[in-house]
Amino acid sequence: MYLTEIKSGKDFEVKIKSLDDDDYKKISKAQYYFNWKTEKGNNVYKLVLKDEVLGLLSCVHYKNEKRIEIRLLAVSKENRGKSKKYERITGTLIAFACKEAMKKYGIEGCVSLVPKTILKGHYMTCYGMLDAGRQVFLEGQSLLDILKEYEL
Repeated sequence: MYLTEIKSGKDFEVKIKSLDDDDYKKISKAQYYFNWKTEKGNNVYKLVLKDEVLGLLSCVHYKNEKRIEIRLLAVSKENRGKSKKYERITGTLIAFACKEAMKKYGIEGCVSLVPKTILKGHYMTCYGMLDAGRQVFLEGQSLLDILKEYEL
């Protein structure tokens, strides 16, 4: 897994790890848009470059549906918009959820999320997500495509 620094074009290896209790003290709503303490009961992960947290992901597993729902996904403030430092953060987090779905449910695994209305088309265009009305999702070939794209 890697991110690309926009200024230099260099790739940097990143890791995705489970969030631990100490991390919640360091994560602010101003930096990541949400109060992440409310997600403690879910599977919450951080995307880390060296010791810097660049993105966060909260997931819920629906075993009977063979589906992982992305409840929250956030990129650090300095990595949003036109002045962002790194590319590929969101895609890498989505691909990580897909990898987890494949591990748990095999080829029948699915990853979904309920996007803000204005982002629905973005998720479909940029990440190959499919329209399911209120939700967008990845399964089958679209899930495999994002894993290939983000090398997970």
